[in-house]
Amino acid sequence: MSANDPFARLPEAAAFTVTSTTVTDGAAWPAEQFAAGVPGGEDRSPQLSWSGAPEGTKSYAVTVYDPDAPTGSGFWHWAVADIPATVTELPEGAGDDTGSGLPEGAFQLPNDTRAARYIGAAPPAGHGPHRYFVVVHALDVESIGVPADATPAVLGFTMAGHILGRAVLTATAEISA
Repeated sequence: MSANDPFARLPEAAAFTVTSTTVTDGAAWPAEQFAAGVPGGEDRSPQLSWSGAPEGTKSYAVTVYDPDAPTGSGFWHWAVADIPATVTELPEGAGDDTGSGLPEGAFQLPNDTRAARYIGAAPPAGHGPHRYFVVVHALDVESIGVPADATPAVLGFTMAGHILGRAVLTATAEISA
């Protein structure tokens, strides 16, 4: 696991709280949140609840990112944009192929496998522990204005000037050699 901090070069943002009934902050992902190709993996997105977002929040985005992937740029597992400010929870499995658990108006961007859905953890065997940053971004706009086929990196770049707050939960995963 590297010391790479994915927020080190981003603008400061107020902290608020994100919790999950699926995974505890700092704990390992349950099997269901691993990729389908991993034994027990189901590519099931975690349940998320958040509270305490800054005043002026008009929408949210959710991202799941592994900065420890051996790619030089990390690996984006999930990105959801345009979650209405009235929504403060996503059910487990919301990130399926159809986004069945997402609120009206919200949409999933293609992850690094180019699938517009959640894809679970699958660190290379023997590569050591990986961190998965599950982030709820509180934004000052109702729509972030990125196309549905944009990458999570484009979403992050576009959000940079609109982030009022950031709620972070970190999960881990490792596959033995």
